[in-house]
Amino acid sequence: MSLNKVWVEAAKTEDIPEDGGACVLLNGKQIAIFHLKSKDQWYACDNLCKHKMQSVLSRGILGDHHGEPKIACPLHKKSYSLLTGKNLNGEDYAVEIYPVKMEGGLLYVELAEG
Repeated sequence: MSLNKVWVEAAKTEDIPEDGGACVLLNGKQIAIFHLKSKDQWYACDNLCKHKMQSVLSRGILGDHHGEPKIACPLHKKSYSLLTGKNLNGEDYAVEIYPVKMEGGLLYVELAEG
């Protein structure tokens, strides 16, 4: 069964700190949005770190893992790829990644409809 996807307005670009993140509530779900200024790229993932099930990833540390953008949990430094959501510490859990687009100073995140 395929879910329909829709672009949801998430934030103004100025609401997300350069080389940092912020949490937004979209369709009842906490989404962390990041701006990696050096690559001029925007990323979004679940705000929930699966290690200890705490909603803190938006306050995490942006970085690079062999050329791949990553976010490290501010509590226990568990790292996730911002391209795939894969746990970069070799553990089995991952975070969901969402496409982000920018139009006219606004950020949109693609989510399942409903």
